[in-house]
Formats: sequence, structure tokens, C-alpha cells
Amino acid sequence: MLYAVICTDKPHAVDQRMEARPEHLKFLDALGPRLKAGGPFLADDGSPTGTMLLVEANNRDECVAVIEDDPYSIAGLFESVEIRPWLWLIGNPEG
Repeated sequence: MLYAVICTDKPHAVDQRMEARPEHLKFLDALGPRLKAGGPFLADDGSPTGTMLLVEANNRDECVAVIEDDPYSIAGLFESVEIRPWLWLIGNPEG
């Protein structure tokens, strides 16, 4: 099952994000093929305001565990995290 993980940063957290970013990127790389897509949400000025990840997991609890291990989560960067099951119909390279 695929899960869309939509994370919103706390206000004024760009410095906190940049500090945790190297470990976050290593973490994402270690997910290997379980991570289908990902990237930051941006404000109009181009500064990051959150994260969207597309994660393959056996169930929601497994996806939650992945996100809880993300260095951004550990650093307390996120104001909110929404996890939603998602069916990739259009543009799926595996379909």
C-alpha cells in the first residue's frame, strides 16, 4: 500500500529544517525503493514550509513508524503530519 505523508513545518522553522536536512536526506536514501517520491512544499518566496513523501508500507502503523524515525520528526520540525492511503493511477512508473 502507498501512503501520502503530508507534513507541515512549524512557523519560522527554516533554520531548524536546514540543520536536520543532511540526516533527513540520508534517512530517505536508506528507505530505498520504499520511498516512491518526496520533496518539500514551498512558500511563494521559495522557502520550504513542509514535506510530502510517498511511502510504500504494509499498513498505516508501519508508515507511522517510518515517519517517526525521520530526523525531521525527531527534531520536532513538524507542526502537523497527515498520513493518507493513496492509489497511484496516473504516471505510475511501476504500473
